[in-house]
Amino acid sequence: MQREMKRWENIHLTALNRLPAHTDFYRYRAFNEALQYKKENSKGYTSLDGDWKFLFLEAPEFSPEGFETEEFDIDRLDEIEVPSCWQLKGYGNMHYTDVLYPFPINPPFVPQENPTGIYFKDIQIEEMQENEKIIIKFNGVDSAYDLYVNGQHAGFSKVSRLPSEFDVTAYLRNGSNRLTVRVYQFSDGTYLEDQDMWWLSGIFRSVELYRVHQDTLLDVTIDTLPDQEFKDFTLKVAGKFASSHVSGLTVKLLYQGTEIDQFAAEVINGEFQVERELVNPNLWNAEEPNLYMAVLEYSFANGEREFVPVRFGVRSIAITDNEIRVNGKRIFFNGVNRHDFNPKMGRTVTYEDMLQDVRLMKKHNINAVRTAHYPNHDVFYDLCDEYGLYVIDEADLECHGFENTGNYNWISDNELWENQYVDRAVRMVKRDRNHPSVIIWSLGNESGQGRNFTAMYQAIKEIDPTRLVHYEGDRHAAYSDMYTTMYTRLKALEEIGQDAEGKKPHILCEYGHAMGNGPGGLTEYQEVMRKYPRLQGGFVWEWYDHGIETVDEEGNTYYLYGGNYGDFPTNGNFCIDGLVFPDRTPSPGLIEYKKVIEPIVTEAADLTELKVKIKNRYDFRNLAGIQLYIQVESFNQLIEEKTMTLPSIEAQEEMEIILPIHLEETLKHDETHIRLRYLEPKNTLYANEGHLITSESFLLEATKVTKVVVKEKQTNHESINVHENQTLLILENDLIKTVFSKVHGVLVSYQLNGEEIIHKGPELTLWRAVIDNDMYKKDDWINKYFLKNAKEQLVSFGYQVHDDYVDVEIKKYLSSVNQAWGFELKYHYQLTQNGALNLQLTGRKVIRGKDIPELLPRIGMTMHVNQEFNGVTWYGRGDSESYQDSKRSQSIGLYHKTIEEMHTDYVYPQENGSRCDTSFLALTKGDQSILFNFKEIRDFTIHDYETSALEEASHRGKIKKSPFNVLTIDYRQSGLGSNSCGEEQLPAYRVGVEDFEIQLEIRGVHKDNLVEESKYFRAR
Repeated sequence: MQREMKRWENIHLTALNRLPAHTDFYRYRAFNEALQYKKENSKGYTSLDGDWKFLFLEAPEFSPEGFETEEFDIDRLDEIEVPSCWQLKGYGNMHYTDVLYPFPINPPFVPQENPTGIYFKDIQIEEMQENEKIIIKFNGVDSAYDLYVNGQHAGFSKVSRLPSEFDVTAYLRNGSNRLTVRVYQFSDGTYLEDQDMWWLSGIFRSVELYRVHQDTLLDVTIDTLPDQEFKDFTLKVAGKFASSHVSGLTVKLLYQGTEIDQFAAEVINGEFQVERELVNPNLWNAEEPNLYMAVLEYSFANGEREFVPVRFGVRSIAITDNEIRVNGKRIFFNGVNRHDFNPKMGRTVTYEDMLQDVRLMKKHNINAVRTAHYPNHDVFYDLCDEYGLYVIDEADLECHGFENTGNYNWISDNELWENQYVDRAVRMVKRDRNHPSVIIWSLGNESGQGRNFTAMYQAIKEIDPTRLVHYEGDRHAAYSDMYTTMYTRLKALEEIGQDAEGKKPHILCEYGHAMGNGPGGLTEYQEVMRKYPRLQGGFVWEWYDHGIETVDEEGNTYYLYGGNYGDFPTNGNFCIDGLVFPDRTPSPGLIEYKKVIEPIVTEAADLTELKVKIKNRYDFRNLAGIQLYIQVESFNQLIEEKTMTLPSIEAQEEMEIILPIHLEETLKHDETHIRLRYLEPKNTLYANEGHLITSESFLLEATKVTKVVVKEKQTNHESINVHENQTLLILENDLIKTVFSKVHGVLVSYQLNGEEIIHKGPELTLWRAVIDNDMYKKDDWINKYFLKNAKEQLVSFGYQVHDDYVDVEIKKYLSSVNQAWGFELKYHYQLTQNGALNLQLTGRKVIRGKDIPELLPRIGMTMHVNQEFNGVTWYGRGDSESYQDSKRSQSIGLYHKTIEEMHTDYVYPQENGSRCDTSFLALTKGDQSILFNFKEIRDFTIHDYETSALEEASHRGKIKKSPFNVLTIDYRQSGLGSNSCGEEQLPAYRVGVEDFEIQLEIRGVHKDNLVEESKYFRAR
């Protein structure tokens, strides 16, 4: 039996009564109003945003009789904010999946349980004119909808994230009018909208009403075509009116508000096309986003005039000699993938949201955005034009769920769906083609392959041959102008770079999965992509953590993710995968990315002569005028500071300079670092004068401190008394008391001046709270190798008493459940009567079987310390967290924080807060500090909670605090990698079953003496 195909399941129907797509523009009554470029002030514009009456139903079939009529009683109905997503207003169910469709795959049919929202709005229309038309515009509705006006069916549309316009003139009258919109959560279009994001429905973008002249401008396009030298350009302005009853079309060109040209265009049968030569114009690129404005002025038969402003950039995009070039120059993408998202409103975003996004991207050296995986809010493109970001504009198309059926190309290679595919491409191009920021059209994402992509490609090229077309799923680049991959492993990426002859250019449209604590390994990716000309950069996945803001009973804000609403199946916190937290706070991952993609690279040429090499990695910008702020520091002492202005260094060029500082003076100090900060010389759109572009730091090797053992010249304290019983060894005098368990072979207490400093430990640990990028390893770690259960077993316990110190030697064996591998451990403590506690922990691997873990989370020692010592000072990388494969942004220095500030508040709690390459750390209470001095540089973390508490918590603010602070000192901790969806930890950052040694000394010092005391050991 043939199932009846309902309107919202009809693949042969793209719309009813929907007006043809066109570029975004607005009409104004006066020239000065046009220059202000504010939609709200445009002619005939009315916003219909605000409260609408709302009726939520299980399915369309439950719609009340006559719901579409103006007589239908809506007084008692709920109200809902437009725009918004109805799930976030209390209707329907929140649901997150990455790949899976939330219903059985049976295209084009959708479930009978099809949540439906009916929106009602009574509007006033006054003084309707005979020569005007009234257009209603829906900027975004998920996923399909019917429009009724005063009881009459006025239109139908789908494609959630593209605008639809309807001429409703014939259905309106003077006075009160009823608009009714019935929205379907699922339609045949849903099969093309299986993107990695929350399933959210409703009228989620603005609704607008336009009263326009019946003869008005319908469309206008602007193209700029270069000469061979990319010096002069041909400007093409073309468009179409609703009729031929217009006259006097004039185009005025302005740059920075000043008119530079004016010319007429002839309108023939309602259409016009005019060309103009632009001699040596200011070109648009992401680094120099020069914008022009064309103002079209024309008159109707009644003498009424309209002014239409269109901003544009003079630029070209092409592939030349197998390179993607803008204005004839090869470019490199340091990009991100971006969704429209707000933690309270879902995919309903405000101008302020988008502005903050763009400014943050520019501040962090990002130069490109892929609108994953649909056309973003139209205003976002205006901001990219203005601020300077290259855009890959992606069609609202993803069929990822079909991959799991075994027939990925099910509908992509089905001619019955061709119109649906082409419709999505054409409407996107027609809306956005005047934006200079859009340099590449994307056919969609993760939808297999097939004939329908060929049709999309051809349709785009017919409309707009001036831009490139991209599709990652095209493994042969047959309908993509470039070869694109995602999450390509580093070795394979290098092979692509080497295989360049006669091949299309390559970009990584997704890499560096920024989920939770990560990504790591970005530096190595950048190095490979910069090494091979065929590789032209990539786009980190992704910009946001898609957490839904929630407030608990105590008023604390935290964020929900998949599964928190009882949604099943779900991909859990896989939506928490961004470089910025939901509140748009930069994560450590974004801070690291800013450094990795820095546009100014500084290398030491010959520091004995203070000579450095500056490399300009901008594609267009000259470094002339950038301020270089130089500081010379020794620990916390500022020795010298200077500011110099950079000379002319052209894009992609380099220069050696001599730093203007006094070398002799710098060499008189210890651990002297030269710190370079490159600052914007004046205000920009996105940042103030003095904004930090990037920084670099160099240690003068001649000043590097080598720690030495210095014995106390005299002893001011009593000899150490030794007390021993069957289970304990107690060492004490008037200053110290140290207690060891002879049964467990562990230090159980270390006291100074009667105050307990160490409550427990240290003991070896191989475990860290799993990060998201460990997701494919954690099962083996937990259930095969039982790393969480690794424990030490006492082998021997002994001590020796000397004149002014005591040696304690403890031998142990560490392994876990049913494992034939482990470590033979030797803890060698030396306690002096002046209170210094020196520890040397050595580990020798023991492998008696073949099955051992390829990767350990860490090899480190953990101890519990007095929580009253709440200040942390360290000399190492900071001040933000760092891991061995994600530390370039954190320079070596002396840093201070509280214990609470050492925590990174990831949406999904996990391992965090490491500080790499540390020479010493100290814990402080008042003037008293406890120095932990390392023989060799080590990494450490310190928190006011146990690892187990971190693992038990599933949201921010839900971590159970400990009565002590937990300090972990790592011999090595494995890097972060990107293996939640990408490269594993690279070999250099993998901890294996290996021999190791950790040596440190613990002693009390005055906080003012920390730096000097850190240069010495008082024992051994």
